[in-house]
Amino acid sequence: MFDYTVQSNKSVDEVVNSLGETLKQESFGVLWDFDLSATLEKKGQAIDQEYRILEVCNPKAAKEVLSHQLEAGYFLPCKIAVFSKDGQTHIGMPRPTKLISLIEDESLQAIASDVEASLHRAIDSSR
Repeated sequence: MFDYTVQSNKSVDEVVNSLGETLKQESFGVLWDFDLSATLEKKGQAIDQEYRILEVCNPKAAKEVLSHQLEAGYFLPCKIAVFSKDGQTHIGMPRPTKLISLIEDESLQAIASDVEASLHRAIDSSR
């Protein structure tokens, strides 16, 4: 699977707030909280769902990745989407291991695996 997605009974706002805390525990920070649904509405393209995209980063992991290959920065920062669908909140992300495999540099795979595990824990704890 390209993505890791789970469901929650919490609201989008509750999940986003919880993610802020659980990400800190995993040494990640939220760089940007992009309210996609509000932006689309302002542009006259409203959608029926709440949709937020968090850009998150672990500075140590980012430095490691960039030290191996600068082009790997195309995949930085990591993104976590939080959106409403069918009466539930969904929390998901593209799997860093799948993205980094496109570069075909085995030295990056271990870093991506660690990042993916950390983000899984943060997402699972925020449900």
